[in-house]
Amino acid sequence: MEISAGIKASLAGRYASALFDLASEAGTVTAVESDLDKLETGLAESPELKMLTTNPRVTRGQAEKALWGVAAIMGLSDLTQKFLGTLAQNRRLRDLSGIIRAFRSIAEAQRGEVAAEVTSAHALTDAQLADLKAKLTAREGRTVKLSTKVAPELLGGLVVTIGSKRIDGSIRTRLNSLSQAMKA
Repeated sequence: MEISAGIKASLAGRYASALFDLASEAGTVTAVESDLDKLETGLAESPELKMLTTNPRVTRGQAEKALWGVAAIMGLSDLTQKFLGTLAQNRRLRDLSGIIRAFRSIAEAQRGEVAAEVTSAHALTDAQLADLKAKLTAREGRTVKLSTKVAPELLGGLVVTIGSKRIDGSIRTRLNSLSQAMKA
């Protein structure tokens, strides 16, 4: 498994690596990944949960107790619950989003996958997504997991981001390049 040095070096990456190692030993990587997806959704949809993880006035004990309740409601695994308690005790809950992203990257690398974000001016059809996924998988030599966004300001074309690589085939970028060339 190849994990980028940036992930390993970051605080979030160190926590994510430790959680991944524990989940691997317990054989619960998929369950923990599912738990983290639920947490990420909760952070995005619940201002209260987001505030709980970022407010410095919330004590360690209060945060831990509240997160145990949230974990029970969400049906999170014991390992994830204990991990959240550790984050609360270490005052690292504000890093939870980064830890989730780092864990996902580590798990994808373990499975031989790579995540790609595709931004298009209009929603892509299932056939277009399947064709794009096949081409990106052939290009990368690994299974590609696509996430999509729609950004009408692109005017047309696609912007594909895989890790730190970006392939910009949008009409907006082409028009900007043409405009710059005409000014010179």
